[in-house]
Amino acid sequence: MSDELAEEKRHGRVKCVVWDLDHTLWDGVLLEDGAVTVKPEVVAAIHALDGLGILHSIASKNDHDAAWAQVEQAGLAEMFLFPQIGWNAKSHSVQQIAKKLNIGLDALAFVDDQEFERAEVAAACPQVIGVDPAGLAAALETAEFRPRFVTEESRQRRAMYRSQISRDDEEENFVGTGEEFLAQLGLVVRIESAARDDLQRAEELTVRTNQLNSTGRTYSYDELDKLRGSDDHLLYVVTLDDRFGSYGKIGLVLIERTSAAVWHLRLLLMSCRVLSRGVGTIVLNHLLRQARDAGVALHADLIETGRNRMMQIAYAFAGFREIDRDGSHVTLRADLGEIPPVPPYVRLLTD
Repeated sequence: MSDELAEEKRHGRVKCVVWDLDHTLWDGVLLEDGAVTVKPEVVAAIHALDGLGILHSIASKNDHDAAWAQVEQAGLAEMFLFPQIGWNAKSHSVQQIAKKLNIGLDALAFVDDQEFERAEVAAACPQVIGVDPAGLAAALETAEFRPRFVTEESRQRRAMYRSQISRDDEEENFVGTGEEFLAQLGLVVRIESAARDDLQRAEELTVRTNQLNSTGRTYSYDELDKLRGSDDHLLYVVTLDDRFGSYGKIGLVLIERTSAAVWHLRLLLMSCRVLSRGVGTIVLNHLLRQARDAGVALHADLIETGRNRMMQIAYAFAGFREIDRDGSHVTLRADLGEIPPVPPYVRLLTD
């Protein structure tokens, strides 16, 4: 990997900052001092990062009710997703946060004033970036905390996660089948040709998405813009909405059609947030219908990255079969014989 590419991959690596409380979010130890003072520079940092699309959570050894009351009193409760306040090891709390957010540990930063706690997390979760509050200002200026682009999805990311929490809560309490739950969501899937205004978010998707990226490859804004204008390629963005609101742009498709007989699906990726909605299968079946109607075969690249097993399963369920392999690089061919219709509970809009 070139130094330039490695530097580009560092940009925006952090998706969530996990904060300690005592002597980190506030001055003092809550259970010893009784009254503590929230640090204004930390509050400012939290709001600034939120504006960049970086999420926040808490890993604190503390009495939950007392600590959370203090967070609420500071007007910060809405800023933290899946806070872990109790007496578990900080590494366990960090792992739980990553699991609940459905992101990799390498997308987390952990801020704690105690060197012991940072070391404990580093030993169990070496992918996590550890930050001493004393060096917070300098850390926030590094590439890991500075996404190349700030899109509308970035600015709305916390709100989108909160909407997802509401969806998950309703699903947990829903009495009926999974399909019946999806049927009452009012799902609307849009598959549309990418416009220039979509490209910043498209680049962000390739950088941020690992588990549901068919090749693991990232694309820069300039690369995507060139492909968007190419007669030999189709570049689609996928959006999803339901009655809770918008998920935003959650998918990207790149098809190469340099051959008169074969279209080649070079990239398919979906945000992990829509894994349970079956959007990947809906998109794949739409592409199958497109290829069938155009009278061409449809091949697809799959590069086994160790993290995108779910994408391999999605291809298999859509009827793709392996026809060639070179190490971890697999070429698949779609069966265009029987293509399932769009589920009745989904409204599909296309160009």
